[in-house]
Parts: sequence; structure tokens; C-alpha cells
Amino acid sequence: MDFVWAILSAIVTGLIIGALARLVVPGTRGISIIVTILLGIAGAIVGSLVYGLLGGGDTSGIDWIRLVVEVIVAAVFVWIYVAVSGRRSNV
Repeated sequence: MDFVWAILSAIVTGLIIGALARLVVPGTRGISIIVTILLGIAGAIVGSLVYGLLGGGDTSGIDWIRLVVEVIVAAVFVWIYVAVSGRRSNV
């Protein structure tokens, strides 16, 4: 049951972080919700690793610095995806 909970948690976290990353990066209108979730999950995982390598540790409650690092990494992933796929906003 812990594995199922971890998967659901990763999807929800990925959705939130991916959505925040899309707000930061211009030209993301053509990205599907599935790609947003996947890039958000990747950003959360890599962002947590980067945060740990920079000396961040476990905290009780919400770790805002870790969240910001995860969103920045996810935004970089979204930006790379937009650049590689050639998707542009119509606005």
C-alpha cells in the first residue's frame, strides 16, 4: 500500500510543480497535462536531489526552499521541452 501511496503522491506533486513551472515559462500553451505531470515529477525528483547535494536536509513541515528548487528544475525541464519540441504559444 505504501507503493501505491508513493505513486499517487508523486503524481499530485508532479501536477502541482509542473503547473507552477508552466506559469514561469512562456510559450507552454501547447503542452498536455500528461507531459506537465511527467515534467513536474522529474523536476521534483531531480530538484530534491539537487537540494540534498547543496546541503539541504529533512525538515518538519513544508520545506519551502526545497519546493522552490523543485519548481526551478521543473521550469528548466519545461523550457527544454518547449525548445526541443518546437511548441509555441499562439498569444
